[in-house]
Amino acid sequence: MNLHDAMQANLGFVLKQTTHIEPGVYQIAYPDIDYASLIPVDTSAPEWVKSVTFFSADRAGRARWISGNAKDIPVVGTSREKFETPVYMAGIGYDFGLEEVEQARMIGQPLEAENAAAARRVSEEHIYQVALNGDAEKSFSGLLNYPGIPTDIITSWGPKSADNKLKDVNDLLTGVHTATNTVRMADTLLLPFARFNQIASERLGDTMMTTLEFLRQNNVYTATTGQALTIRGIRGLDNPSGGSPAVARMVAYRRSPEVLKLHLPMPHRFLPVQISGLQFTVPGIFRLGGLDIRLTSEVRYADGL
Repeated sequence: MNLHDAMQANLGFVLKQTTHIEPGVYQIAYPDIDYASLIPVDTSAPEWVKSVTFFSADRAGRARWISGNAKDIPVVGTSREKFETPVYMAGIGYDFGLEEVEQARMIGQPLEAENAAAARRVSEEHIYQVALNGDAEKSFSGLLNYPGIPTDIITSWGPKSADNKLKDVNDLLTGVHTATNTVRMADTLLLPFARFNQIASERLGDTMMTTLEFLRQNNVYTATTGQALTIRGIRGLDNPSGGSPAVARMVAYRRSPEVLKLHLPMPHRFLPVQISGLQFTVPGIFRLGGLDIRLTSEVRYADGL
């Protein structure tokens, strides 16, 4: 049997194996790169769209007293601004060598799924990077470094008491509330891992409560709405601006598609097996746009902690 015939003879075996491998790979969850729990993801656009267009609207106007014969009824004015986010394709796949396939067939052993799982994870890491930190090559900004976000300057949390840390958190949350004319409140708080670990491990006085629990119970969002404030420690906040010296950042925002959205018209998928030389290659592709923060007044940074 010549090489071409050997490759063709093995193709059916590889196709059957990938059909079994891929559903299992897509069921794997990666808690450490769970961008969808931080940012609403929109997959509604057509898979091959070149860009996603959206409008940001702002309303102005107020009611006033009028007489029963009034002809000058107050009206609401709405301003709409158009934005367009380009969508690009990225790829990551996996392969099997002829020797690996022949040996698996010989002993009746399934092909290993590690490479497929690795490719899937790499795709998720790429999307996480774009969503949180942006991408210079495509001129994308991420949640942690988006331009035009109001930024407060605070002092280091290292020597601060729990009360002073709570004040910093409440000032940040209140900043969003004030910027939206007390209409909206931030419901999510992101901290650098080091600071999150600090407050999660720090006991409050002689009590059994940690500083993290204290912040969760006593913040202004929870006091106002009766709902829990989401507090997460994530990577990338130790120095999101990339400056020197490093400046850590805290982020507060309202997690809603009205405020921010990541466009993912084509989630990662594997394409049919291709034969190339002595390899059976399984290409993987996905298409995404950058992060859109539509209402920058509902996102706020605090630098210095």
